[in-house]
Amino acid sequence: MAVTARSHAKINLGLAIGPPRADGFHSLVTVYQTLAAHDRVTVAALPAAQTSIRLSSNDARVPTDERNTAWKMVALALDHLGLAAEVSIHIDKQLPVQGGLGAGSANAVAALLALEAELGIAADPAQRPSWQAERLQLAARVGSDVPLFLVGGTILGLDRGQSVFPLPDQPSLCCLVATPAVGVSTPQAFRDWDALCAAGQESTAPSARLTPLPDDDRLGQLSRIYAGACSQAGFHPEVAARMDSSGVLPQRQSLAGPLVSALVRTGIGNDFERVVFAQHPFLAQIKRILVAQGTPEESLYASLSGSGSSLFGLYPGRKEAEAVAQRLRAVGVESLLTHTLPRQSYWEQVLLPTAG
Repeated sequence: MAVTARSHAKINLGLAIGPPRADGFHSLVTVYQTLAAHDRVTVAALPAAQTSIRLSSNDARVPTDERNTAWKMVALALDHLGLAAEVSIHIDKQLPVQGGLGAGSANAVAALLALEAELGIAADPAQRPSWQAERLQLAARVGSDVPLFLVGGTILGLDRGQSVFPLPDQPSLCCLVATPAVGVSTPQAFRDWDALCAAGQESTAPSARLTPLPDDDRLGQLSRIYAGACSQAGFHPEVAARMDSSGVLPQRQSLAGPLVSALVRTGIGNDFERVVFAQHPFLAQIKRILVAQGTPEESLYASLSGSGSSLFGLYPGRKEAEAVAQRLRAVGVESLLTHTLPRQSYWEQVLLPTAG
């Protein structure tokens, strides 16, 4: 009997990029946040003498062969476990394809979770206590932002983004995701970032240099700000210093929770905006609409997600988000109204009940 799993989207609450490394990758510091918006991935699997995988989708843009992340994840898991099965995967696509929301990566994890349920993998953790760690390693082989979907909620991402650590969940907020019809190449965005870094390092004019230059110290500092802001022990000192005399953040910022407040007050954004907005000025215009500065609908925080092209704004309530969505429609931009999804809710919702 087939098993269906929800494949939730993510946004990046800030994203800092380090310089290119010898292995060709970049070190990152980011906080991922899962959203209620999702695709659906259905998996049917039967033990077999030899593994075969078939994949289909309602969206013609989704690869239906071994290029697909769900296909890769299932094939890796079966091979790692020494199992063979006939597997059928169907992806009901509702999220944007290649929009910076991690949709393909989430599809991979949803397929894995559905496969586990179908074949009874890890049903008894006592029989395979290392499976949780093993599947995180497998997920990282599929893609840098795949492992986050094995954690859910609010997550600190380090290294290439694949090294993930659960953070205390933030308050659930209305999230408006703008989905412009613009394609952004992540490899090209990284190349543009490298060129920007090189130009800043080579220039002798202080005004031309990146401020500050991306380095490991900067990433470490941002990691501490993120961790401090999310600490159950209290606010990060840079946030606490801006509290009023009663020790309480202004009401608007307290609605957002300590993490989003820290992002706003310390000016942490998404480094990709520096290169992506230069290539696609319309995306910068969309962000200004999402920010809605000086209006009753002003966002708590707004940013590009990943390398784009999707952008998002967080709002205290649905009324504010709907007003901004109307402004986006006026300039021809579609949007998706959802909300941030805490870890417990994420795991309660991932697997859909199987029909009797």
